[in-house]
Amino acid sequence: MKNSFFLFSLISFLGFLMYFNVGIPSNVTNHSSYFSLGDSLNPLIPPALSPEQSLLAFHVPPGYHMELVASEPMIKEPVAIAWDGDARMYVAQMETYTQDADGTDTKKKKSRIMLLEDTNNDGKMDKSSVFIKDLLLPRMILCVNHELFVNETDTYDIYSYKDTNGDGIADLKKPAYIVGKVAGGNLEHQRSGLDWNLDNYIYQTYDAVRFRYKNGILKADSMPSGSNGQWGLTHDNFGRLYFSRGGGENAGCGFQINPKYGSLEFSDAYSEKDFSPVWSLIPNPEVQGGPSRLRPDSTLNHFTAANGQVIFRGDRLPKDLVGDYLINEPVARIIRRAKVINNKGKTQLENVYDKKEFIASTDFYFRPNNLYTGPDGCLYIVDMSRGIIQESNWTQKGTFLRNKIDYYGIANVNQRGRIWRLVHDDFKPGPRPKMLDKPAKSLLTYLDHPNGWWRDNAQKQIIALGDKSVIPALKAMASSKIGGVSSLGRIHALWTLEGLSAIDKNTIVSALNDQDSQVRKAAIWISEIFLKQNDKAMIAQIGKLIADESYDVKTQILLSLGSNKTAEAKQIVQELLAQNHDNQMINNTKKSIEKNEDAKIYGIKLAGFSPPERKLILAGGEIYRSLCIACHGPDGKGLPTNAAPALRGAKHMNADKDIAIRILLHGLKGPIEGKTYPSVMLAMNDNSDEWVASIVSYIRYEFVGTSVRVDKGRQTAVVQVADVKKIREQHSDRTEPWTIEELEKQSLNIK
Repeated sequence: MKNSFFLFSLISFLGFLMYFNVGIPSNVTNHSSYFSLGDSLNPLIPPALSPEQSLLAFHVPPGYHMELVASEPMIKEPVAIAWDGDARMYVAQMETYTQDADGTDTKKKKSRIMLLEDTNNDGKMDKSSVFIKDLLLPRMILCVNHELFVNETDTYDIYSYKDTNGDGIADLKKPAYIVGKVAGGNLEHQRSGLDWNLDNYIYQTYDAVRFRYKNGILKADSMPSGSNGQWGLTHDNFGRLYFSRGGGENAGCGFQINPKYGSLEFSDAYSEKDFSPVWSLIPNPEVQGGPSRLRPDSTLNHFTAANGQVIFRGDRLPKDLVGDYLINEPVARIIRRAKVINNKGKTQLENVYDKKEFIASTDFYFRPNNLYTGPDGCLYIVDMSRGIIQESNWTQKGTFLRNKIDYYGIANVNQRGRIWRLVHDDFKPGPRPKMLDKPAKSLLTYLDHPNGWWRDNAQKQIIALGDKSVIPALKAMASSKIGGVSSLGRIHALWTLEGLSAIDKNTIVSALNDQDSQVRKAAIWISEIFLKQNDKAMIAQIGKLIADESYDVKTQILLSLGSNKTAEAKQIVQELLAQNHDNQMINNTKKSIEKNEDAKIYGIKLAGFSPPERKLILAGGEIYRSLCIACHGPDGKGLPTNAAPALRGAKHMNADKDIAIRILLHGLKGPIEGKTYPSVMLAMNDNSDEWVASIVSYIRYEFVGTSVRVDKGRQTAVVQVADVKKIREQHSDRTEPWTIEELEKQSLNIK
């Protein structure tokens, strides 16, 4: 589909087209129906296209084309979808999200979850009902059997909803996971996901817990090093999770190792030079990052809002798409396609196209925010189709983004939404599944289905049913006793056994000797049930694979045995490291495991520091609690008597380390941030350099953070002994306490 310009009688309309470089697809002959006369009279307002018009604005590779599945008024402000076992679609809608640039009424409980059905199997939803109403910006949904698990904004709590009488409306609500307190953070920086992964754990972004489903309850399991990501979470055929952090301009992260083992990132996981630039078909002037994020032609020059990623695992699009990583960039109105490369165990992403995107639209309001592999084997795209794609905290008056929003008049383009399906000329979408209310034995063949959606949901459904009668058949599948079962089928059979608490040593040992490396990897992963019990026979079986040709297998051995305290496990790990001393993945995985073990002892925050740094911080904590707490309070917020200033949030602490060192060495007097205190901060220069370094490190760590923003960079919270020694020598003749004015002259880094 190509764009071309047409000469219109209205000069203002032609000006609009030239300004935005937005053309009308060449197959549109009725120009008056494509843009309205009202739009043409105001060249600054991008026209709001109907679903039919927007369909024509997509640019996709030859053979592919887009189909409309659902749109307004059936759905509004969609952010996530989930299918039940019979392919009925639930749509989570954030109906109060940024309805104007000031975020008016954002937190009103007016959002809904819709239940959609395609009753005639033409690919388009034709039946809908309000499954749940009066929600606060629902953000995570997951179908398990007949239940829908839902998490709303500003809470950690998750409830299950069920329709017991078949009218399409939930009439039973039960608690599934309850914390009972408000979740902090802006709504764009709270959890997403609820992804039932291959390992039968349900993962989410942000929060350091994953879940295990058991009889309608989600049982939490903590991850010492935390989770990852922001909006969007997906997994591949082998249980590798993929996160992204749009707020950090990151287009993919957290995919090296499972977060339960720790955190591991590589700077070359993708090329900043080649992968981060995005290629829009139209200008994107309303970018939160300002002019530095725009090319001279006003197109976005870098990922700024990457989200909603998926590893495509369907069977009704070309095979070369299977296993590829797809991710949205709603500011650029594009969807990126990347190949996932295994480089000696390290996972890397490479853009499939050169200065071009897999899917792009000239519809100004195309705002993709989530991607899915569908039950029919095709790709599904959730599109909010709106003007503002930013929470109001970043659209305040006076900002670059707010000025653009007001200039182009896009704030009121909302209460819309589309769900698209990407199809291909050479394939027919697959049949609709019927998994609900079926016996577990009838679902076994689906564990070997070519569509990953079917495999995942068959595994989940069998586990939810808890039917132990299928265990013998599952063991036969897993051990290749049933002919014709693919490696993916064997992997799902193994994990289904694990989910039914029916895995045994013989089945694992058989899988450890499988010809497929991913089956062997899965077997090692599952064997942790026995490794945690220090089962020496199983440890020995795992040790036989240290010379495996697959780096994924070697890495999994390290992950599964890396924290085991037995002499046998330690010997295997040492041999594995020695044999792979030059492998970046193996060596960095070991470091991540060690940090993860530290996090179990010290917590996530403190574990990020080296042992010597932790020693300084912990020593400083003891000093603070014995000496400083009397004036500054246990939480650093000061005392009701105002005897001394608060340290938490104090700008002279959230600044260059030399300022804090000077204060500790020589004291502080006079007004502080316009306020006078009854006493002077005494000099502590009679104490050793290590003592001063310890207390300053603790104060900065505890009351500011793990790092401090200084100029355009960041500075670690930890102060070294050498830093104190330098400042002490620099001011060796000083006898008077500092004033804030003097400190500001000494350093221009106060924030």
